Amino acid sequence: MFSGIVEETGKVVSIDRNQENIDITISCSFVNELKVDQSVAHNGVCLTVVRKTDTDYTVTAIQETLIKSDLGELEPGSEVNLERAMSMDKLLDGHMVQGHVDQTATCTKVEEADGSWYFTFEYDASIGNITVEKGSVSIDGVSLTVVNSQDNSFQVAIIPYTYNHTVFHNYKSGTTVNLEFDIIGKYITKIVKLQLGK
Repeated sequence: MFSGIVEETGKVVSIDRNQENIDITISCSFVNELKVDQSVAHNGVCLTVVRKTDTDYTVTAIQETLIKSDLGELEPGSEVNLERAMSMDKLLDGHMVQGHVDQTATCTKVEEADGSWYFTFEYDASIGNITVEKGSVSIDGVSLTVVNSQDNSFQVAIIPYTYNHTVFHNYKSGTTVNLEFDIIGKYITKIVKLQLGK
């Protein structure tokens, strides 16, 4: 379980294909604190550390993960949002994030707003995911509040700290991102569909 508060951005060292899976090797400042079998969120995707050295660690993304996320677009040198699993003895910032990406979205607009930024994202709503005004959404593992919620799009407002300390500073029109919708909203949507017989 994660909170959507990114610890830092890591850098992809190498990508190695293993049949339908890819092994992603990443360097970051806390690599020496990691251990094999530990969960770390990578752009919002929970992956298990399978190998580590003094300078980097490796995780494996299987085909199901690659279908649902944008991890297949990573390449050596790419920046990745990183968050270790949260500890229950700490204050919960952000919101409850599982690290299970629901689908990808496309950034369609980036607007500067006198010291902050508005990012607009479009996604395929036919899958059944929704946003609500002032609700929570995770974008590449960053816990954010939805503004201007539409049927298949929404915006988020980004403060300078988030812009500079996550991969948001790399986004432009056409960038693909990972979305994890609010878990409570997903349950409610499923219950309503079952009650309506859809």
